[in-house]
Amino acid sequence: MPGATARGLVAAAALLAISGCGASAATSSGGGAGSGSTSSPTLATMTISGHGVVLVAGSNSMTVYQFAQDVAGSGTSACTGSCISTWPPLTVSAGTTPGAGAGITGQVGTITRTDGHGVQVTYNGKPLHFFSGDTKPGDANGNYPGWSVVATGSTPASSSPSPTSAGGGYYGG
Repeated sequence: MPGATARGLVAAAALLAISGCGASAATSSGGGAGSGSTSSPTLATMTISGHGVVLVAGSNSMTVYQFAQDVAGSGTSACTGSCISTWPPLTVSAGTTPGAGAGITGQVGTITRTDGHGVQVTYNGKPLHFFSGDTKPGDANGNYPGWSVVATGSTPASSSPSPTSAGGGYYGG
């Protein structure tokens, strides 16, 4: 039974880290080249059932998403205001160059948000976000109209809605 207690504590800690869905959860997802850290890269890949190989945050293996209303290379995100509580940005510390793990061939970069939510990681010029309804690595509950996981493998990511009982829904701005 001690194993079950340990698993419960780990799950509770992960849920607490994610449930904040604000800057503290997102800013802890940094790391990568230039950060002075030898931890995992900022972005990694994971095979998620029904979605194929997708991008996840390197620090916690949580699925990241892109918003269809964001324009690649614009330097901004259309997800502002109350949208951030459902779709917190994947951020790194100022001055950090985000790193990419094996199998990631797209361009990884950053934008500086003008709303006080830090330096957001981008993939192929589009900002990356978490979904507040994902509670553990491998969850991909945020694949709603306008929001999608970021496919990196030969199996395309699904763009169909995937509603959950976790709440949250999608928000367009």
